[in-house]
Amino acid sequence: MILPIVAYGDPVLRKKAKEISKDHPDLSTLIENMWETMYQASGIGLAAPQVGVPIRLFLVDATPFGEDEELTEEERMTLKEFKKVFINAQMLDETGDEWAFNEGCLSIPDIREDVFRQETIRIKYLDENFEEHVDEFDGIAARIIQHEYDHIEGILFTDKLSGLKKRLIKGKLNKISKGLVHVDYRMKFPLAKKAR
Repeated sequence: MILPIVAYGDPVLRKKAKEISKDHPDLSTLIENMWETMYQASGIGLAAPQVGVPIRLFLVDATPFGEDEELTEEERMTLKEFKKVFINAQMLDETGDEWAFNEGCLSIPDIREDVFRQETIRIKYLDENFEEHVDEFDGIAARIIQHEYDHIEGILFTDKLSGLKKRLIKGKLNKISKGLVHVDYRMKFPLAKKAR
């Protein structure tokens, strides 16, 4: 089932998400619905808070980058089959030089900005079978994970922009929260006027 994606301005996007246990109600259904929702919106990552569920769960599918000619062959091979579920993730380390990459977000449509993040991460998480992993990722994979991890910490990519950039996009952000933006996927806007 395709779920509505929560738009910028909804308080759920600012909450630090809660850890869950293996017996969390309907978890496998939620994960399945999140995959379907993400693909319908042409996304490469989706966090549970973005569908209004404040739990430490996010999905990543970097396979579209497997065809990106601007990446090295090694990077393309890594990303070609990079599809993962992260539950109760804890960032252990972020290292390396910061580098800029143009990011967007399904909860903040029509805004894309360069965001600086560190090159390499080490993260502890549970997969969909609740098996624990401690993995290191770098490059594009690390960046997608960092973006989604921020969501479960109540952080948006726009928080990482300079004061000037934030002022320049403030009007657009207000319009998004009011539903004054065109998207081709289901969204829930916190300040949209209710139909009479």
